[in-house]
Amino acid sequence: LQVLGFEVDTVNSVQFSNHTGYAHWKGQVLNSNELHELYEGLKLNKVNRYDYVLTGYTRDTSFLAMVVDIVKELKQQNSNLVYVCDPVMGDKWNGEGSMYVPKDLLPVYRDKVVPVADIITPNQFEAELLTGRKIYTEKDALEVMDMLHAMGPETVVITSSDLQAPLGNDYLIALGSHRKTKADGTRITQRIRVESPKVDAVFVGTGDLFAAMLLAWTHKHPNNFKVACEKTVSAMQHVLQRTIKSAKVQAGEGNKPNSAQLELRMVQSKKDIENPEIIVKATVL
Repeated sequence: LQVLGFEVDTVNSVQFSNHTGYAHWKGQVLNSNELHELYEGLKLNKVNRYDYVLTGYTRDTSFLAMVVDIVKELKQQNSNLVYVCDPVMGDKWNGEGSMYVPKDLLPVYRDKVVPVADIITPNQFEAELLTGRKIYTEKDALEVMDMLHAMGPETVVITSSDLQAPLGNDYLIALGSHRKTKADGTRITQRIRVESPKVDAVFVGTGDLFAAMLLAWTHKHPNNFKVACEKTVSAMQHVLQRTIKSAKVQAGEGNKPNSAQLELRMVQSKKDIENPEIIVKATVL
């Protein structure tokens, strides 16, 4: 976001030695009182006027509830504030979904967070959790996105799914839905499908990168959801391709790259983040 010209005030919800994809990690988890204290400091200096709030991985229900209180307060000051929420709860491995945060976060996301969010970026498993509805077909996915719109957000992007891609098994489908209310009160919904080549590795941080890119590109292309999604997914592809190429070289012929070798090559991808060449096209549904 900073590379793309955004002024960012970062609050680390955790301060870890490394991400949790490694065998070991050490560090601290910020609690809701500490978050509140940081926010109070911003408020006392009257520097708590924001255009965007972006949240990701959180492990604690009271912390998440505090985020909602802060977002509501910020929206009272700036009714145009856009809250981008990546509802990080879990994922599917070999077709089986499981949560990697405490289960009591689900009702907080569903009942408190999603209703105040403007843009949400769940994966398929998280979209199913939030709506209580399974996705087997693209039609199911579109209906689930409508259910999520009805909960509050104007923009819903299912960042990855196990749906069959028209381009074949080597592609991963993401689906987006953007609902706009026109001046006369009528609603238009634009839906798109993006198919990107699968990369055979487990990366950590791709969801964070996706949410940040989507925030940036929807800001820069407010009236072109299709292009915003194409730039988001293309930037992701550039970063992942560079990462896997570099990881394979480091691991050596025939060896599987480890967590350290698969760290996203963000710095090396600066130019692709600033101005991604569109290598993945979206289809309007």
